[in-house]
Amino acid sequence: MENNHQTQIQTTKTSRFKRICVFCGSSPGKKPSYQLAAIQLGNQLVERNIDLVYGGGSVGLMGLVSQSVFNGGRHVLGVIPKTLMPREITGESVGEVRAVSGMHQRKAEMARQADAFIALPGGYGTLEELLEVITWAQLGIHDKPVGLLNVDGYYNSLLSFIDKAVDEGFVTPSARHIIISAPTAQELMSKLEDYVPKHNGVAPKLSWEMEQQLGYTTTKLEIAR
Repeated sequence: MENNHQTQIQTTKTSRFKRICVFCGSSPGKKPSYQLAAIQLGNQLVERNIDLVYGGGSVGLMGLVSQSVFNGGRHVLGVIPKTLMPREITGESVGEVRAVSGMHQRKAEMARQADAFIALPGGYGTLEELLEVITWAQLGIHDKPVGLLNVDGYYNSLLSFIDKAVDEGFVTPSARHIIISAPTAQELMSKLEDYVPKHNGVAPKLSWEMEQQLGYTTTKLEIAR
C-alpha cells in the first residue's frame, strides 16, 4: 500500500502548471465540506509542485487554501488592492504580498502570474473574477484552463444558467467548453492537466499584454499627478 502511495505522488510531481490562481470566498461558508475542499485543493497544489496566486486575504476559504499551500512549502503570492490592506479586512496574509492600486489591477496581475484558474465556492467577488477570466478566454485573450470546484453542487445553478445561455444562443457550445468543473480537487486537477482549448481566439495575446502595460502606465501617471 505504501509503495502504491509513493508511486501516486511521483506520478503527480510533474505538472504543466507552475502557478495557479485561486478565486474563493473571504468567508468559510456554512458547510465544513467547503473548508475541507479548500484545504484539499491546497494539498493538491503542493503534491503537484504548483505555487499559488490568490487575492491575498487570510480569512475564510482564502486563508485555508493559502495556509495549506504555504505549510506545504510552496510559494504563495497574494495580490491585494491598497484599499483592502488593513488587517481587519484581509487578516494577516502568508507568503509574498503584492499591493496594487485597485481591483482591476489586482485581476490583471493575478491573471498575468497564473497558468490556470480555479474557483472555490464564494460570493459576488469570486463570481466576478471567475466570469471575467472565462470571458477573456472566450475572446482569445488567454488560453489558460478555468476550473470550477463544484463542492456539494454549490455551482450547479450557475452551470444550469450557462447551459440555458447556450440553448438560447448567447453562449456558443465551444465557449461552454471553457468551464471545467469537478466535485473534488483531485478530479478537477486531472481535468485541468488534460484541458485542450476549443474556443476561437480573436484577440492576440501580445496586444492584450501591451494594453495591460498601458493601463499600469496610465494609472502611475494619474497617481503622479
